[in-house]
Amino acid sequence: MVLQREEYIEQAYFFRTLREGLQRGLSTQEVLAGVRNELLATTKLPLALDFMGSEMRLTGGFHTAMTRMDHYFTPFQAYVVGEAENPEGRLDFQTALAILEHEADCRAKSLSVQGMFLYQFEALCRNRLGYDRGLEAIAADPIYDQLWREWIDFVRRQVGIVDLADMIYIRSEYFRTLRGDAIQPILFGEKEGRIALANRKKDPLFLFSALGRHLGYPPVPRPRRADDEGPQLIVLQRRLDRLEQRLRLTEEELRGGINLNRFLASESPPPGGAAPEFPK
Repeated sequence: MVLQREEYIEQAYFFRTLREGLQRGLSTQEVLAGVRNELLATTKLPLALDFMGSEMRLTGGFHTAMTRMDHYFTPFQAYVVGEAENPEGRLDFQTALAILEHEADCRAKSLSVQGMFLYQFEALCRNRLGYDRGLEAIAADPIYDQLWREWIDFVRRQVGIVDLADMIYIRSEYFRTLRGDAIQPILFGEKEGRIALANRKKDPLFLFSALGRHLGYPPVPRPRRADDEGPQLIVLQRRLDRLEQRLRLTEEELRGGINLNRFLASESPPPGGAAPEFPK
């Protein structure tokens, strides 16, 4: 079911607030309790958060709650959260929240069906989510009609075999302009078809980038990069120093004992004489 615009505005605010709260080190329960009081009482999101909080206390996650509330959250939203909560998955939870925040914002701004599909598909590509289950979740989104669902199912079966640019091009207005007819119903406009034709046999990310530059389609949040190399090298150097020190102490102990004099070198000798030496 397609929700009202205010629902998507509040969803985007919730995902953003949760992401920022987790970055500050707050617990999920704290963020849920705080953001619930800020949301519009005329929307259904506060009730959804109550159910999500209860489900989280039982299962430790949101995915099952969002799946059971398929009348409110879309299958794609539940799929993204499920992949983020999967301990064997590659998707970071904060990246997943950023994806859902931008997606809800796109819905609030009435992004075209073409733009929504490309955003969701790019999210699968950039974050290495499964195409089979991911496209199945996308096809179940209520914003797509029967023609779109059939085409998305076709893409699901052909992805990896046929270029996405080719599949977009042959279902575009530009293909009909060049050929004079169209074998199948048109789903994309002339500009999408032109850009798709120019990006045939290229990385799909180049296609998404070109569509964003020329048509203003929203970019997908990138996966969070690891920390900079500088801090990592410092941490590794400290660990190596500690390992080297432990190895030195182990070797001394094997040779007959640890010389503790060097640990007392900085201390001043007692009055009347030098510091006593410990036997080796």
